Amino acid sequence: MTSASTGPLAALAGLPGVTSAVDRAREACTQLRWHNALRRRIPEASAESRVRGARASALLEGAEFPIDLVRDVMRGAAEVPGGDARGRALQGAIQATAQTEHLLAVVRTAPAQALARLHTAAAAGLVPDDALGRPRMAGERVAELTELGPAPDAAEAAARMRGVVDLIASSAGAPGVLVAAIAHAEIASARPFVHGNALVARALERLLLQSTGVDPTGTVVIEAGRARESAAGYQGALAAYSSGGSEGVRLWLEHSAEAVVAGAAEAARICDAVLAGRLTPGP
Repeated sequence: MTSASTGPLAALAGLPGVTSAVDRAREACTQLRWHNALRRRIPEASAESRVRGARASALLEGAEFPIDLVRDVMRGAAEVPGGDARGRALQGAIQATAQTEHLLAVVRTAPAQALARLHTAAAAGLVPDDALGRPRMAGERVAELTELGPAPDAAEAAARMRGVVDLIASSAGAPGVLVAAIAHAEIASARPFVHGNALVARALERLLLQSTGVDPTGTVVIEAGRARESAAGYQGALAAYSSGGSEGVRLWLEHSAEAVVAGAAEAARICDAVLAGRLTPGP
């Protein structure tokens, strides 16, 4: 059984149903590691996971594109079409998800640096250069995730981001599913950046699942797991967390664990495609 008897996540792990949900998520990832494709062909599988993750992250922003196009953009064989909001969302999702490949070594030791680099990737070209990689300042507004209610003011948002940094830095031995889920929810609900908060939150969750050992091969498509119930389901789970009650937090954590299970199933489909010598669009 997963244990979180000590540390800041102990109370969360003790919420009804959370420990068993986390155990199911870890078991799904453990079973995934036995797939034959992950013996010698991890780079292919993890690259395709980032492709499908970027597509799902963009979908959660309301931007749906064919998987073949996303794959071509990520390998440099195509460009993001158009300059509209959909294209900008896809570009941010691709850049943030691709950046996770390069941050594995620093996210646990320098989480503030990792967050800054994720935001720079997600928002490059969409905000002034001096707003990249830093929390918003007093007077700077954010118009994202309005279904969660008004965003906290800049000082509170920055404080909550520092809390995420502290959580990650002190998370050794804590259940990685919970660490990743809380970091995701705090960034998304606090909205510390002027733009790209949800993109950063989802990329951070992917990164933390790998760095904490839940998904050491980086093949779980956590973003697809988040999108399994549509954007409305994802936003509803985030709204439950943002309500501030223990029941809302419990619902978010269960949603998170179920997303890991679904993301591991998508990873298994990727691994099957790798072994068969073909990569096909996900469902």
